[in-house]
Amino acid sequence: MVISDAEKRIPVVEMLKSGKVTVYIDKHGKWRTFDHKKMSRKRCGSLRGQGWKYGSGFVDGVFPVLSPVAHQILNFVRKEVDPNNVWAALDTLPVTHETWDDLINVAVQLRLNKQWDPIALICQWILYKSSFQTDVMCYNLLIDAYGQKYLYKKAEETYVDLLQARCIPTEDTYALLIKAYCACGLLEKAEAAFVDIRKYGLPPSAIVYNAYIDGLMKAGNPQRAIEIFQRMKNDGCQPSTDTYTLLINLHGKVSSVVFGSELFCKSDLLDMPLASQSYMALKLFNEMRSKKCRPDICTYTALVNAFAREGLCEKAEEIFEQMQEDKLEPDVYTYNALMEAYSRAGFPYGAAEIFSLMRYMGCEPDRASYNIMVDAYGRAGLHEDAQAVFNEMKRLGITPTMKSHMLLLCAYSKARNVTKCEEIVNQMSESGLEPDTFVLNSMMHLYGQLGQFEKMEEVLTAMEKGPYEADISTYNILINIYGRAGFFERMEGIFQSLTTKNLKPDVVTWTSRLGAYSRKKLYRKCLEIFEEMIDGGCHPDGGTAKVLLSACSSEDQIEQVHKVKSMDHCNQNNA
Repeated sequence: MVISDAEKRIPVVEMLKSGKVTVYIDKHGKWRTFDHKKMSRKRCGSLRGQGWKYGSGFVDGVFPVLSPVAHQILNFVRKEVDPNNVWAALDTLPVTHETWDDLINVAVQLRLNKQWDPIALICQWILYKSSFQTDVMCYNLLIDAYGQKYLYKKAEETYVDLLQARCIPTEDTYALLIKAYCACGLLEKAEAAFVDIRKYGLPPSAIVYNAYIDGLMKAGNPQRAIEIFQRMKNDGCQPSTDTYTLLINLHGKVSSVVFGSELFCKSDLLDMPLASQSYMALKLFNEMRSKKCRPDICTYTALVNAFAREGLCEKAEEIFEQMQEDKLEPDVYTYNALMEAYSRAGFPYGAAEIFSLMRYMGCEPDRASYNIMVDAYGRAGLHEDAQAVFNEMKRLGITPTMKSHMLLLCAYSKARNVTKCEEIVNQMSESGLEPDTFVLNSMMHLYGQLGQFEKMEEVLTAMEKGPYEADISTYNILINIYGRAGFFERMEGIFQSLTTKNLKPDVVTWTSRLGAYSRKKLYRKCLEIFEEMIDGGCHPDGGTAKVLLSACSSEDQIEQVHKVKSMDHCNQNNA
């Protein structure tokens, strides 16, 4: 807000007494003022209201400071679920600028806590039941709330209402609508909303592009997200820090499989080997800096994560140090990412050093920090150390989650300590955490490895009768265990039953079945299953190729396998 020269000459105390200005503290801790008379109701009626941006989590750089009335409204709408009661209570409020500010601050506070239902009730009252002037910001908040709850039709209806009320949609309107469509998998509608922006003379901005990219990533469509990023650059829209952070995250999260001697991404992302994915993220980071786009702590954390997921701890630490050189203070998420790098690389004591450094620097570890340490020790077979970290977490009053228990379970499962694993499952139940499919699958796998088939089958029976459905991983475990034990009939029986359970065999299913015959050097049977796998539309990975090659007993057979593998790879590329 620009203050006139005349106003600058008036002492702040006198301005406050005259009622001309309001004083507040901004996010940098500095006092700021604004003149009520210079505010336009058409522009939301409040400085804070004007500054609301979707996804920022705060308003105009100021976290909402609630008045006593706003606190009462907040507490009431959090408890009351009946819309009529909420609206009746809101009807008693005076229609003033102060009430407007209170309602917007309450809505933003609810948004910080992801409480979408009360936000919807407040915005519905403002737009459809109160005497406040219709306001684009309230429509945006309502579209956001519906989108977060996957109610795309309601979000769509709100957008139509906005147009009928002769409000002009903003870039936030389209960003939120596009995210709602992407979340529901409606990519054609998302594209249509993206095109609609130009009808109102709004060239797609970084905010809209970012929402589109983020929505596509969350919808599991990374390839399309990259296409939109390229379109953004082709359209002359300068990517922002958030844009680059999203793309760096995207490359960091790409999963991989080994095919032959090469690594290929499951998503065929840019048809690039996995080993290049973290360096692709680094390339984006360097491009960002060359465009004078300053990386923030989220960008650095995303890049550390990209190298962490591949266990490249030296490179992750290099980025960590570069961040500090840029005078950015690491937060708990950055430390966690670096700990993860050492964990995945198989250096639990390296992760422990980072954990100690974090505490020494005054950054308090969170639950995820302890989980990473449990996992780091568990991966290295140090189950006693994993247990010690788990106990320390409880001692400090940090309640272990389902994930915490699962990581400890994996640590003892790796050590084949079935008694301790059973004890952990019982502890979960006593803590009110009902074991899920993953936990039960882990127990099945452990029993199978130890040759305790009766217990393994008891778990299966409990899963098939209980609340947790057996998934394809459940039956993959059975096929693998029976195959390794040489119980071919049981293995084939499980495989044939998958269609009756509406489950489709995946690459692990086929490879486990192949492995059973490969160990017996039954090459022809393996080749028969391999061809059946291809015909079923399941593409082999590196593990499949390795198993098939191990069945070979002559050079001719090895050559034949390489030919079949090459033909299938060519077919995938042509597809």
